[in-house]
Amino acid sequence: MIAFNRLAIPDLIEIVPPRFSDDRGFFSEVFRRDLLACQGIEVDWFQDNLSVSARPGTMRGLHFQVAPFAQDKLIRVSRGAIYDVAVDIREGSPTYGAWVGCEISAEKWNQLFVPKGFAHGFMTLVPDTEVFYKVSAPYSAAHEGAIRWDDADVGIRWPDAGEVTMSPKDAVAPAFRDHVPTFSL
Repeated sequence: MIAFNRLAIPDLIEIVPPRFSDDRGFFSEVFRRDLLACQGIEVDWFQDNLSVSARPGTMRGLHFQVAPFAQDKLIRVSRGAIYDVAVDIREGSPTYGAWVGCEISAEKWNQLFVPKGFAHGFMTLVPDTEVFYKVSAPYSAAHEGAIRWDDADVGIRWPDAGEVTMSPKDAVAPAFRDHVPTFSL
């Protein structure tokens, strides 16, 4: 049976689908709308994305989009491993500004559900990592936002994965204190 583990911020859910192995390999149902709905995850997924990172230490994030293009995300790793982080940016939330990190890997076969209202990012831990994720809305440059990945006020404890590589846009993301709240509870 699929396992659902609520993390330190209960809206973030680690999902571990079972694998059925035999001498050929294994089979796994990696997405079941009905089982997610039983956990309160009722999302009309819009598209699937794939990110491939050649080097460990590749940083992607911390990203979010605002309404009407705010995104729920369901993240999994088909090859390699990442340290995945979500920061609560919902003004009025008791965990506003808090973060949760979770290693997601092909070996662990786990996934992470990140709802709207969280800045999300990840760092690759091994070479040639493939991250596959569902989103509930299309990308919209006019509605995107970001928070600096190493903001001291947020205090994320990233693993040491070697030299950090990121996009020029992520390198100049604003600090959390400069973030204008756009989500509320």
